[in-house]
Amino acid sequence: MRTQAALLTGQGSDFLVDDIDIEGPRAGEVLVQVEAAGICHTDLAARDGVLPIEFPGVVGHEGAGVVLEVGTGVTKVAVGDKVGITFNSCGQCVTCTTGRQSYCERFSEVNYGGVRSDGSKPLSKDGAPVGGLFFGQSSFARVALANERNVVKVDADIPFALLAPLGCGVQTGFGAVTRSLEAEKGSAIAVTGGGSVGLSAVLGAVVAECAIVIVVEPNQKRRDLALELGATHAVDPASGDVAEQIRGIVTRGVDYALDTTGIPGVIQALIGAIAVRGTIGLIGVPSDPAAGVDLNIIAALTLGLTVKGIIEGDSVPDEFIPELVSLYREGRLPLDKLVTTFPFADINRAVAAQHDGEVVKPVLVFDDH
Repeated sequence: MRTQAALLTGQGSDFLVDDIDIEGPRAGEVLVQVEAAGICHTDLAARDGVLPIEFPGVVGHEGAGVVLEVGTGVTKVAVGDKVGITFNSCGQCVTCTTGRQSYCERFSEVNYGGVRSDGSKPLSKDGAPVGGLFFGQSSFARVALANERNVVKVDADIPFALLAPLGCGVQTGFGAVTRSLEAEKGSAIAVTGGGSVGLSAVLGAVVAECAIVIVVEPNQKRRDLALELGATHAVDPASGDVAEQIRGIVTRGVDYALDTTGIPGVIQALIGAIAVRGTIGLIGVPSDPAAGVDLNIIAALTLGLTVKGIIEGDSVPDEFIPELVSLYREGRLPLDKLVTTFPFADINRAVAAQHDGEVVKPVLVFDDH
């Protein structure tokens, strides 16, 4: 099948919208007509070589659309179903079979490997292979090939442009607070970074009824939006030492700190802001894969500090994405305040707008949608 896609032609390149060929679904696979796709930092990390992608290649991992065709053995969805597309998982390892598939033991292979289990590649251009299957979908395309495990049927009335980011950014931030950290009612939490993941974490903290929700973000517009979404305080890191600013709000320190930036210096500051028996959650992907932080062992012992790596907000997508949709329909998850839509052809403009802080969550939609 011929379809339109946004191709990365080399490391650091702009996206080139062009036609490619995509195979139909094999056993266990689902072909989806994409109606909307969110742009996530992880897509750009692949562009920049932090995560593996074959060039030319197609990324995109927050797709939403309608099922066009299903492969042999697929029972979860049928042709015509409305679906969100999320991360892939093997379904067979210990973590997958115990409801922790965001930590799939083959996560890298099935999300970044770019090939089916038999080594074949479903995308091509002019007879030459094109990198794909990014997060088991490569949804920066009008048609995407996914797997039964990483599509979620959604019956509820929610626009495709708001459903799409639930597949990664929103479920990661929101779930990090409610599922990974299991933040308690009345607790204090600090979130570093006011992008879509950080602001989704704010929404999670509001639903969890945290008493104090602090956002650390240099962009004034995003600080203002954080307060509008329910944060109790918004801190500008340029105004002074972040740990001191946080302790100026909560003298004993925060019970939870969540970093969405992946910047070692930012994470280091959070250690100084954490309360005794507190937990630091790490979400952000660093620009340097070898990045690390210094951890004073005595301080960690004295604090009883927990440092927790978080993938996809500990989501079980078939359960969690419908929960998020329900919260949206109840008015408790105002996704429309995060999302700005762009025509698919304007993908490079959307990337630039996000980078410059003009928008929080750019979502690509198709002209005929």
